[in-house]
Amino acid sequence: MIILQIETATTSCSVALARNGEVLGFKEIDQRNIHAEVVTVYIDGLIKEAGITYADLDAIAVSCGPGSYTGLRIGVSTAKGLCFALDKPLIAVETLTAMAKGVAQTDAEMLLCPMIDARRMEVFTAIFDARDNTIKPTAAEIVDSNSFADVLADHKVLFFGDGAEKCREALGQNPNAHFLPGFTNSAVYLTGIALDKFNKKDFVDVAYFEPYYLKDFIAGKKANA
Repeated sequence: MIILQIETATTSCSVALARNGEVLGFKEIDQRNIHAEVVTVYIDGLIKEAGITYADLDAIAVSCGPGSYTGLRIGVSTAKGLCFALDKPLIAVETLTAMAKGVAQTDAEMLLCPMIDARRMEVFTAIFDARDNTIKPTAAEIVDSNSFADVLADHKVLFFGDGAEKCREALGQNPNAHFLPGFTNSAVYLTGIALDKFNKKDFVDVAYFEPYYLKDFIAGKKANA
């Protein structure tokens, strides 16, 4: 089966094609406020480069949040539009879970903590172990020097994602806190989860599905003219 995978929940706008769990190709850019401009261009380019048609797709998978309100709206709307037009099932993949899949784990005892920037010192985050078990569920956290103290007391934790670097000053003094610089989110990381959900027919309702925003959208003030 061929699955089109879309990731727009973070600063990265990324699209990938996978056949039976093997990535055929991907296109991505890590830049704010460009998702609406490039996501459909990337999708069309991948389809043509793979030598297939849209009708050959078996499902559409989308990173469903938490993350950027605008980015999520763009990705989910694009995925739903394709599913409606092509009569294909929609697969929703939680963004933080996919991010954890994107880190090569070299220490089986180290926990993984993906972080998505949610403005100021707030992040969307969760903690997973090397066997994909959830240690701390997805939540919006305001990070200070006491954050994750219960977990860091007994475990090494690898923090990564665009929310992690701003937390380094608050958490970096703890010897169990480790940071992975330069992590960029990617639609490629949806591959294994999307395939598993497809095989289990774990689809969401195209008509009623909404992104996992985690918290209400708050519009910023317009700049003075």
